[in-house]
Amino acid sequence: MKVTKVKFPAASTLQVSDYDYSDSYQGKFYDAENSIGLGDIGKAFFASAPGWTKFLFALRNKIVPIFGLKVPDTGKSPEEIAENFSFEPNESMGLFKVFARTEKEVIMGEDDQHLNFRISLLKEADPTEKAMKNLTISTTVEFNNRFGKLYFLPVKPFHQLIVSAMLKRTIKQIGKRENSRH
Repeated sequence: MKVTKVKFPAASTLQVSDYDYSDSYQGKFYDAENSIGLGDIGKAFFASAPGWTKFLFALRNKIVPIFGLKVPDTGKSPEEIAENFSFEPNESMGLFKVFARTEKEVIMGEDDQHLNFRISLLKEADPTEKAMKNLTISTTVEFNNRFGKLYFLPVKPFHQLIVSAMLKRTIKQIGKRENSRH
């Protein structure tokens, strides 16, 4: 399965000019019956973190409270929480609050004292293959101060690896969910 770094999608409700950093990655998945909704995509997204990222997030969550930054409640796994999550505006899951949802996009993120981030999961019809859909994961970051820039400096290369890997795994999860329905 191919994941490609793409231009920030014009169809996104996020306005890329408002941020200090942005990126977008896109992959394709089969959905001939248009039966895969944003809830399915969101649940697959939260179930798709590669195992090696758990160590990085655990390390992050031990270090950042020293600086007064938010950490998620670790009582349940992301997969368990996502199963009961409807991806509706103002709903929160860990560090992810849902800011907006349209027919084809959900925007999640968090505002913190050092930076604000948004993640868009955008589902669109593929113009070249009728049974396929494009899933674009876009990230935007707005720095609130110098610490935000400093914090993101070592995070950025990992972020790019993680998003690409999560998109591949999200698409695999979507395929598994779709196959289990039939």
